[in-house]
Amino acid sequence: MLSRTADCLYWMARYTERAENTARMLDVNHQTSLLPQPAEFLEQSWKKLLTISKLEKLFLEKYDVVTRENVLDFMIYETSNPSSIVSCLFAARENARVIRGKITSEVWETQNTTWLELQRILEARNQTDPSRLLEWVKHRCHLFRGVMHGTMLKNEAFYFINVGTLLERADNTARILETKYEGQAALKILGKDREGKLVDETDGNFFDFYHWAALLRSVSAFEIYRQIYSDQVSPKQVAQLLIFNKQMPRSLVCCVNELIPLIAEMKNQQSKEIERLLGKLKASLDYSDIDEVFSQGLEEFIEEFLERINHIADEFSNAYLIPLAVA
Repeated sequence: MLSRTADCLYWMARYTERAENTARMLDVNHQTSLLPQPAEFLEQSWKKLLTISKLEKLFLEKYDVVTRENVLDFMIYETSNPSSIVSCLFAARENARVIRGKITSEVWETQNTTWLELQRILEARNQTDPSRLLEWVKHRCHLFRGVMHGTMLKNEAFYFINVGTLLERADNTARILETKYEGQAALKILGKDREGKLVDETDGNFFDFYHWAALLRSVSAFEIYRQIYSDQVSPKQVAQLLIFNKQMPRSLVCCVNELIPLIAEMKNQQSKEIERLLGKLKASLDYSDIDEVFSQGLEEFIEEFLERINHIADEFSNAYLIPLAVA
């Protein structure tokens, strides 16, 4: 397969997954921002979302203050932001258009219809409820994956799409977990309230529930959590589910495990290093547990994971795609 074709397949999938996960991150922040909390903490939670996405500098070039409305506008509609939902869906559609001969007509029509429907939404953006729009984005991305799995041959094109999806998903699951955990850690993990006073355990559990339940819902994992743990939502169990549960489709270990056989199907002279890096990452996850992660520090663990998974993505680009391809 030509590098140009592989590049378009890979980035079509990554941009689609990125649009969905941007919607998920915005959704969890939007939901938790509706809960009672100090204005300073609310501002910090939105600012942290920009920092995690490495978009704070670009944001401040256009907006004077960090507010919920400004961040939502920047992350959903702003075309100068390459990671906004509008930018991602446009890029996904353009990549699909270039390689229409390598995807089924159903996959192309799904991508094209998503873009056309988005144009109608943009015309009425001032009247659009953010929650409904974010749900629509998630639904359209789900539809793309369902059509792709249901209509495409399990060949090289299919593998490139899946690799792009899994690399983007692993990166974003880690970022969502980090974004939510850091904001909450300062308030509740230390057993203190917003004024720094020790709080009653019952009040702490009540406060935790809504914030961590919002996180679980942002990755479609709230019902899964209830099935597995069937008790009070706790940070450690949420982290265990999203990092180590092999059956959870958005967990870090599940993404890494699914990448390994895909790379094996796409072997070439340069793929050995990718297999080695994936094998080391899998081993580190397989031989760690949640207590070890919390002893190390969840933030440090996730930062290390992000560095390693993005290094694997860079190696994959060097081995298969157009040189210096930019997300």
